[in-house]
Amino acid sequence: MDNRAGEMDVFVAAVDAGSFSAAGRKLGLSPSAVSKLVTRIEDRLGTRLLVRTTRALQLTPEGEAYLARARRILSEIDETERALSSGVRAVPRGRLRVSVSVGFGVLHILPLVPEFLALYPEIELDLSLADEVIDLIEERADIAIRAGALRDSRLKARKLLESRRIIIAAPAYLERHGAPRTPDDLDAHNCLRFNFRSSFDEWPFRDPVTQARFSRSVSGNFLANSGATLRRLCLQGLGLARIGQFHIEQDLASGRLVQVLEDHNPEDRELIHAVFAGHEHLAARIRAFVDFLAERLQR
Repeated sequence: MDNRAGEMDVFVAAVDAGSFSAAGRKLGLSPSAVSKLVTRIEDRLGTRLLVRTTRALQLTPEGEAYLARARRILSEIDETERALSSGVRAVPRGRLRVSVSVGFGVLHILPLVPEFLALYPEIELDLSLADEVIDLIEERADIAIRAGALRDSRLKARKLLESRRIIIAAPAYLERHGAPRTPDDLDAHNCLRFNFRSSFDEWPFRDPVTQARFSRSVSGNFLANSGATLRRLCLQGLGLARIGQFHIEQDLASGRLVQVLEDHNPEDRELIHAVFAGHEHLAARIRAFVDFLAERLQR
């Protein structure tokens, strides 16, 4: 009988325990039986998943990929059985791994965490704040919150928020250098930019009279990979930046930052999505978190 889920369970147990003997004690199997089951997987796949040493088991790159997928499949099996055994809808429970950029996480996710955990006390929220775009499957994350265009066709996405991009500066910077009145004036200004896409060396604009759209090259002495970082440097008076308004709503309200070239804003939007691996039986904990964020952030 084909029992690939059982083999996956043995493989995950061996990796977690660090040895075949420790996994065998946990599963009630002999070390040789555990070894044979892992070898059966490797033979079927035609690749080595584990390097056996006298002291430990070491995952190969293929083993890392198999482990990530095995964990997800076993979790889905567990969630499906819970859903069927507890009625129409399963109680959201278990560890939920979420990755979000630092700026958006601090401003918009962290304030919602107490309410979410109060609503779902059986969920253990594992939140990582990082500006790097991770591979959900390889990093074993359940959800990532991402801004901008989505490229990974393997993932499902749900829009959480959309935000205008605007050009901002601190009043102290504008007092020293003057406020630009037209995009051409940016030649005399220090424009802080993103470093992850060459197109950000050009900022888009709209002619306030003809409504025609055009781009303007900009330059400056600082680049970064996050809007939160550019915001911080703007607050310190280093220059101008063009970032999503969600980063700076409180700064604009307080006057710590001001918008410039508003008449030339092309009104383009930055979309914020929750992305996750799409499955017919989506884990209850994932669905609960995505639904919660969509409802709270779109208020």
